[in-house]
Amino acid sequence: QVQLVESGGGLVQAGDSLRLSCAASGRTLSSYAMAWFRQAPGKEREFVAVINWSGGRTNYADSVKGRFTISRDNAKNTVYLQMKRLKPEDTAVYYCAGGPTYYSSAYYYASEGGYDYWGQGTQVTVSS
Repeated sequence: QVQLVESGGGLVQAGDSLRLSCAASGRTLSSYAMAWFRQAPGKEREFVAVINWSGGRTNYADSVKGRFTISRDNAKNTVYLQMKRLKPEDTAVYYCAGGPTYYSSAYYYASEGGYDYWGQGTQVTVSS
């Protein structure tokens, strides 16, 4: 079995930066596409970013594009989300997820159904 554990969340002020990590255990996920989703209080879970197995392809939600960067280190079996210029609306629980296939269309890569493994989330709170 594969387990994903997120870390790095916390309380920051608007405009600050934060780096999230997602460590995989149980087996390597170097061949998997990895993604970040988030869920704010009272809202549904939404797609944030995705990266393919090699790191050569990335896609972002419009709300975070230009501010967030997803990356991965397959040797460490870890994926990261560097968040910059954080806004109060970024406040949410952030989840990482892994799926066997990377898709170039948001119709697929932004859907929760494309991912087999999920972490339990890390809280990010941005104050104004």
